[in-house]
Amino acid sequence: MNIPTVLTILRLIAVPVLVVTLLVPFHRHELVSFVIFVAACLTDMLDGFWARRKKMETILGSLLDPLADKLLITSALICLVGNGVVASWMAVIIIGRELAITGFRAMASSRGYNIPASRWGKIKMIFETVIVAILILGPHYLGSLYRLAHAYGLWLVVVFALISAAEYFVRFGPLVLKETSD
Repeated sequence: MNIPTVLTILRLIAVPVLVVTLLVPFHRHELVSFVIFVAACLTDMLDGFWARRKKMETILGSLLDPLADKLLITSALICLVGNGVVASWMAVIIIGRELAITGFRAMASSRGYNIPASRWGKIKMIFETVIVAILILGPHYLGSLYRLAHAYGLWLVVVFALISAAEYFVRFGPLVLKETSD
């Protein structure tokens, strides 16, 4: 097992720890949750960079990495819904987009196509990560920045999620969804 895969596994292990720190109130649990979330996000950047740069890409890593990413974001969003921070309909759209694109990519892969991350998908991921981190840290630490993220940032994440999903389906839909003729 190589270093990028170990980093991905650490991100997977961080998910239940993050859930506990988000849902069980204790002194400064927001700060602890924020540190766990940011550290996990950094492992995502680091493992991808390391795997590509050092040519350490593996089948296991390519399967676990997107799973770890989706679990991290969806777990944080679900906990933030449970804490009354994120509207459930927003979380459903964001998580639904993740599931739809994952399924779409699986269909493409089964037909021999690799769909790379799009520019809009990357923009969505950056905004999503930053906004979720701000919402985790909360108003006690961030004041008006938190209020801006809550009022406008979540909307941007939803909009970017919808735009990036549409881009994937418009660009690759005809290729992936066409019927094969035998």
